Order: sequence, then C-alpha cells, then structure tokens
Amino acid sequence: MGIFPLFKKKDFFSAKEKEQIVQSIGLAEKETSGEIRIFVESKNPFMDPIDRAGEIFFKLKMQETEHRNAVLLYIATKHQELALFADEGIYKEVGADYWNNAVKNMIAHFSKDNIAHGIEQCVHEIGETLKEKFPYSATDDVNELPDDIVFGR
Repeated sequence: MGIFPLFKKKDFFSAKEKEQIVQSIGLAEKETSGEIRIFVESKNPFMDPIDRAGEIFFKLKMQETEHRNAVLLYIATKHQELALFADEGIYKEVGADYWNNAVKNMIAHFSKDNIAHGIEQCVHEIGETLKEKFPYSATDDVNELPDDIVFGR
C-alpha cells in the first residue's frame, strides 16, 4: 500500500478485458511469424503519436524480430491518441493505406466507448494480414516477443 492510497491509479482495462486482449494477440500470432504488441500510457509526452509509437517500438526492441514483421499498437488514453507502428517487413508488404484504414476502423470502435473490443478487432485484422504475408512455419517459428500489454505512465 502506498502513502496515498486514496490516489490509486485506476486501471484502464478490467482484468477480463486485459485477458481478452492478450488472448486476441495469442490467437492472431498463432498462424503467423509476425508479432503484435500493445503499449498504453495516459499521456503522450508532447510529440506526434506516430513518433511516440516509433520511440516505444525501438525501446521494446521490436525491430529485432527475424522477419522484421512486428506491429505496435500505441494508445495515449488521456490525450485520446493512437497509432500503429509497423516494422519495415510488414509495412512494405501492405503500404500506408492499410495502416491508415486500420486506425480508422479502430477509432470507429473507440467512439462507441468499446475500446477493448476495438483493440481486439484491430489485433485480429492485423493478425490476418500477418498470416497472409508471413505465414506460420511449424519448423522454425517462435514467439519472439511477449503478448502482454505494456503499460507506461
């Protein structure tokens, strides 16, 4: 217990929502060599959301996947910002329009006050694309990055 228990930070997702999101990542990655991570923080420290997502992407060493096919979903809750940052392997395969449409779809789910579901849908769609472009190989595929949600400040 902290010194100021009355000021306890409220979790952004319920335990059930966290579990469902992590499960959606596992399911999406099951049929691809691609990797998906989610980073959530309350405020973006005064930069473009794409730049912040890129900064987090490299801090999490997501560029070290074998096929350069990792994707980061970045969310700043209080600033109501989100971005998708894709490594060069998958970005080159699908192009900018794909990522812009994925963000638009996610915003549509978020505007209905269903953020966890919007994330799950986005993870599913990205997983399908990764499956198509980087299919799972039973002989050499490993889960290169953790599936858990990373929470910043």
